Amino acid sequence: MPRRLTLALLLLIAPFAHAERKPKPPMAAGQYTMHVEHESVIIAAEPGDTKDARPDTRLDYFGHGLLPIRVIVTNNSTEPVNLDDARIHFIASDDTIVPAATADDIERRFFTEKSATGTKIPLGLPIPITVGKKDFQKKIKEDDDDFGFKTTTIAPHTTAAGYLYYDTTDLPSPLLSKAYLQLRQVRFATSNRVIENFEIPLQPDTKAKP
Repeated sequence: MPRRLTLALLLLIAPFAHAERKPKPPMAAGQYTMHVEHESVIIAAEPGDTKDARPDTRLDYFGHGLLPIRVIVTNNSTEPVNLDDARIHFIASDDTIVPAATADDIERRFFTEKSATGTKIPLGLPIPITVGKKDFQKKIKEDDDDFGFKTTTIAPHTTAAGYLYYDTTDLPSPLLSKAYLQLRQVRFATSNRVIENFEIPLQPDTKAKP
């Protein structure tokens, strides 16, 4: 097989040869530094502002202005908790409210004409092979399948976690100073009763405590 053709085939195969991507198992929400508890429901937030804290996703969300935040929910109550109606917003230090990015929001951030068309490599063949084409829709879905919430109903005495992404490009710096994650409309599933709002600081309180 000609050397150039072999190289091109390796380039085509390489993206599929990565190791399986999975998030680390969540701890109980109360074990995280930033957490809030209401009525035996504990919700924690773990911002991915550092490389070590970011998930091993297929796409570089942080590098494109999308801050990943892992939300961990531990339900220590006797009733299931439902997140279907929950509004999970990033509140910046200047009170700017940023909703979690949708799949469409994320795709628009990554999508360019060049990435859609790919790069053609001539191989001395009648039809050149196109490599480097970015199928962002597929990668975003795969990342959500692996790193997002597997369920929006958290059974009693269980923990669930998932990553959400926030557009932080125009927010004041330092980004996490005085910022918090706000969760509204978290409900008990059986009674449909709304739990008090969760407002979770995204940076530890460094003030000395007595």
